Amino acid sequence: MNPAPRVVITGGEGDLAQAIAAAFRTESWEVLAPGRDALDVTQTNSVRDFFAPLDRLDLLIHQAGSLRDVPMLRMETADFADVLDVHLTGAFRCAQAALKKMTRQRIGHIIHIGSYSALIGPAGQANYAAAKAGLIGLTQSLAAEYGARNVRVNCVLPGFLDTKMTRHLLDDPVRKAEILATHTLGRLNTPSEVAHFISQLHRMQNVSGQIFQLDSRIHRWT
Repeated sequence: MNPAPRVVITGGEGDLAQAIAAAFRTESWEVLAPGRDALDVTQTNSVRDFFAPLDRLDLLIHQAGSLRDVPMLRMETADFADVLDVHLTGAFRCAQAALKKMTRQRIGHIIHIGSYSALIGPAGQANYAAAKAGLIGLTQSLAAEYGARNVRVNCVLPGFLDTKMTRHLLDDPVRKAEILATHTLGRLNTPSEVAHFISQLHRMQNVSGQIFQLDSRIHRWT
């Protein structure tokens, strides 16, 4: 009997990570969704110690994230460096650990959780926008490098979600109205819908190196 497929979801205590974990559990996956105590993506030793015992890995979803929104002239170097360390360098560390297993297996899939901020660079998010833009480049580079080993790499931009990270914005009626006005459908995506898309994306065995935006905001592609 073949073992259940295994997925690792970083930042496992977040609302989106929990929705993704629930979706894969319903499909009989073995789900590892560690919080920061079990897998600190900013620490090379933590990443190594978490991934090393795994005999195989079918899917890695890098969802760990943090925010330190502040205007550029008030942004400390640590504010910039720490956000990049979680979103971008953390993705590098985890992808490197995952690829060691996936290349031996000759199959695997890495999904990076990106952001619409990578496409538009909002004011006050120089660190976050830069990290998420870098994540798109990392996704495409790894897809090109490891496609011959049957390893896929994609990036999903979930959209503005009602989660613990953003709820303080949605609790402000004026700010919520402004946010909804940027969406042509006038409504937000949900963690469960994002989880469903990711589950479907994993089944699409011929898709790699792609960026998927999952809301109704429209921007100019250049």
